[in-house]
Amino acid sequence: MLDFDGAHGRNACATGEWPMSKAFTSEETPNDPIVVPPRAPLPPGVPNYVTARGLTLLRSELGDLEHERTVLIGAPDDSERTRRLAMNAARIAALASRIASAQLVDPREQPREDVRFGASVELRAEDGTRQRYTIVGVDEADPANGRIAFLAPMARALLGLRVGDVATLHTANGERTFDVEGISYEPT
Repeated sequence: MLDFDGAHGRNACATGEWPMSKAFTSEETPNDPIVVPPRAPLPPGVPNYVTARGLTLLRSELGDLEHERTVLIGAPDDSERTRRLAMNAARIAALASRIASAQLVDPREQPREDVRFGASVELRAEDGTRQRYTIVGVDEADPANGRIAFLAPMARALLGLRVGDVATLHTANGERTFDVEGISYEPT
């Protein structure tokens, strides 16, 4: 229960000057543990499939991180630099591991009549709207732009289907169905 007559009084409510947890601020100290956001997860035993575009993006990201490391090494030595170098090193290690495990899938080797990894799929929803999804690796996924990870529920509903088949997606709001109207594979 909030006490409006407490140490911050009524003015705190009017001005928004409530005490804030450190968790909601950008205050960090040199002794705080370094937390690197994890990459998109891959379940144990699942191959790290990538498209040529996805592998290029991963390598570009690694190049950016290596450039950042070079800049940090040349910066004045202080606790923030040390912290940023440690975070950069952890991100490089995680990314290098992801690249090392990457299994490039050549779309020319995919069956043209089935939805497989790397396919772009044209769908018509039950309400008549059309959507296009490309099934990609977990690091390349960008659902807002129609690139869905091969592990995503929609991708799993599409894999193995052919033109004319109906995909069924189970959602919290019930089942949704989509007619598969086209399958194509972008060249690498």
